[in-house]
Amino acid sequence: MACFIVPAAEAIVTTVLTRAMRKKEDGKTKTSDVKIKFSHKLKWLSNLLWGGSALLAFEHVWHGEVTPWFPFLTAASNPADAAEMLHEMATAGVAMACLVTAVWIGMVLVTGAMEKKMLKAKPSTN
Repeated sequence: MACFIVPAAEAIVTTVLTRAMRKKEDGKTKTSDVKIKFSHKLKWLSNLLWGGSALLAFEHVWHGEVTPWFPFLTAASNPADAAEMLHEMATAGVAMACLVTAVWIGMVLVTGAMEKKMLKAKPSTN
C-alpha cells in the first residue's frame, strides 16, 4: 500500500547527503585516478533507492492503491486500513530499504577491493 514511501524517504536523505558531500569533496585535490569519490558511491545508493521507489509507486498506482486525489493513499481513508498501511511500511518498506542499502554496501566493498588491487598494480612514478 505505501511500502515505497520508506525507500523514497531514504532516497531523499541520500540525495541531500550526496550533494553536500560533493560540494565538500570538490574543494579537495585529486588524489588518484583509480579511487572513486565517496559522493559518487553514495549517488549509486540514491539512484537505486529512487529507481526502486518509482517502480513500487507505479505498481501501487497500477493497482489503484495510490490515487491523484486526497488522501492519495487509499488505505489512509479509514483507520483500520491506515493501521495496516503503517504496519506494511514498518515491515516491507523498512526491509526493502535495508536490502537495497545492504546491496549498496556490498557494491562499495567490492569496489574498494578493486581500487586497492589497481593501486597495488599501478606502477609508481618516481
